[in-house]
Amino acid sequence: MLMSSLKHKFQKPAGDSRYRSIWQYLHIDIMLFFFILLLAGAGLVILYSASMQTPHSIELQLIRLLFAFAIMFVVAQISPATLQRSAPWIYVIGLTCLMTVLIIGHIGKGAQRWLNLGFFHFQPAEIMKLAIPLLLAWYFHKVYLPITFRSVLFALPIIFIPAFLTAKQPDLGTAILLIIAGGWVLFLAGLSGRLIGSALAALIVFIPFGWYILHDYQRQRVLNFLNPERDPLGTGYHIIQSKIAIGSGGLLGKGWLSGTQSNLHFLPEHRTDFIFAVCGEEFGFIGSLILIALYMLIVIRGVFITIYAQDTFSRLLAGSITFTFFVSFFINMGMVTGILPVVGVPLPLVSYGGSSMMTIMVSFGILMSIQTHRKLLTT
Repeated sequence: MLMSSLKHKFQKPAGDSRYRSIWQYLHIDIMLFFFILLLAGAGLVILYSASMQTPHSIELQLIRLLFAFAIMFVVAQISPATLQRSAPWIYVIGLTCLMTVLIIGHIGKGAQRWLNLGFFHFQPAEIMKLAIPLLLAWYFHKVYLPITFRSVLFALPIIFIPAFLTAKQPDLGTAILLIIAGGWVLFLAGLSGRLIGSALAALIVFIPFGWYILHDYQRQRVLNFLNPERDPLGTGYHIIQSKIAIGSGGLLGKGWLSGTQSNLHFLPEHRTDFIFAVCGEEFGFIGSLILIALYMLIVIRGVFITIYAQDTFSRLLAGSITFTFFVSFFINMGMVTGILPVVGVPLPLVSYGGSSMMTIMVSFGILMSIQTHRKLLTT
């Protein structure tokens, strides 16, 4: 298996009490925690400008962040063994909530994605971003690796049933992330090159038929990706204005709070999906690189945690969480810069909102649990 070979290559000595610290007893990986704090702080700075210096928006986002950090701390106390035992139940609960959404879900912006719990709206598809890799890691921990064709057949319904239900809401962006989250587990578990090639061939064959399954607005997004200028004042408006904002920032940007595309309302969804364009306009190419570097530091730390994870379950789960996080910000930045179609994926820990943030912080709590419980076991 891929992660097992990397682990043996970079193995460091264990059993030295010098590696222990108060952070390990609190189950907080201090390096990952520091990188997350930097990213969250940068996100608040960008959001303050994107929300046109509205204190209320920052206050709400800060409350969400504080609550999310508290959730992360609680999850970090849960041992990987407990997560492993709970994986089937988490998946069943998430899938049940996902099916409930299609029946009595709250409708907003033309999509039925939320459950109204009275004091807040909850998006069950976010649970499945973690429930799918949890269940797959639980299953592959029990079978001989690398995985076989039979194992893949068992895994496919686990991935595609919630992805299909999510796409029906419709929420194509999250559905894609669910498939990616499950796909990473299969890849890290040793999916053969032959099976990967077969999957890619099947995808190529399916693409023409998939076109007729898409909603009209989703087809327009694909056409606008190929040629945004075909409808510059309509369906292509978002991406054109985003490119203008990023391009106008140049090397060093126009300066904080000095962006015109967002402040003059030329840039739609500038607090959520297109907030990276605000960063590009105000902080320029250098500022965008710094933001990307913060994301990559988190990814690198996640890869480190994956390599040194205690067992197969932990390695597969940590690897899926890390690489799905990478894909999330890559897709957002790709669609904002025009190299990918617009699919409505927020920029992690920077975009305004709560559902995605909670999922991400829970996943970081799992990474911290895997890392700190491993250290306590090996000291």
